[in-house]
Amino acid sequence: MSKLPHPTPDELRREPLPLRGRTALVTGASRRGGIGHAVARRLAAYGASVYLHHHVPHDAAMPWGADRPEDVVASVREAQGDPDARIVAGPGDLADPAAPAELIATAAAALGGRLDILVANHALSGSDGPLDAIDATMLDAHWAVDTRSVLLLVQAYVRQRTGLPQGSPGGRVMMMASGQDIASGMPHEIAYALQKGALASITRSLAPTLAAHGVTVNTVNPGPVDTDYLTGEDHAAVAARFPAGRWGMPDDPARLIAWLATDEAGWVTGEVINSEGGFLR
Repeated sequence: MSKLPHPTPDELRREPLPLRGRTALVTGASRRGGIGHAVARRLAAYGASVYLHHHVPHDAAMPWGADRPEDVVASVREAQGDPDARIVAGPGDLADPAAPAELIATAAAALGGRLDILVANHALSGSDGPLDAIDATMLDAHWAVDTRSVLLLVQAYVRQRTGLPQGSPGGRVMMMASGQDIASGMPHEIAYALQKGALASITRSLAPTLAAHGVTVNTVNPGPVDTDYLTGEDHAAVAARFPAGRWGMPDDPARLIAWLATDEAGWVTGEVINSEGGFLR
């Protein structure tokens, strides 16, 4: 039985801009303290052109608030590795069932007509509770934003890739989970945990379909990440449960997601990957 040859020395030397010429859509990038912003910065630093989706009204209604989109874009541009790459942003309410396909089309057009990388980072915050408190409205709201919109984004993303020339750069899809199936779970956020669990569960089922289009799909659980939503004694108590004595920071999962977007991760698909820094649950 023949074996593939070892990579040549030149093939082993990593390209300093491994995503040069690639295009990416990152959803849920409304503020500089969030994971979406950190992912966009990493992808841009690796040479990609990036479209940052935002839904400012959602974050503006939360205790942490929203940044101006132009400030988020400016921060990502500061990190870009390829001066010819494009960094743009646009809005979208992904609770609207028509919005995912519209967003994919808009992002692809803004980045030159092709979309290589999809990072579905957005999620609904609030409107949740324990089993005794949830109701149909809460469940439907989280289903619409956290799960339905992600699957519709993936569907539209794959459809736009079917018309690409053979040999186009390998496609990548990354979805986000929340460790809802680990240890104590998330008993006080039943609606959110349910919908994030659905994404983790569907990852392997999506892999064969996407592979036929030259696309890998993986889901990342970033673990507890300090995105400015917890302070004081509660913040310190969570930090103490990490072996490193600190929270995860947005750039921690961003480094993993950016690597998954490169050719080095081309053999990784259908996986749910935990990036929790050894968090003791």
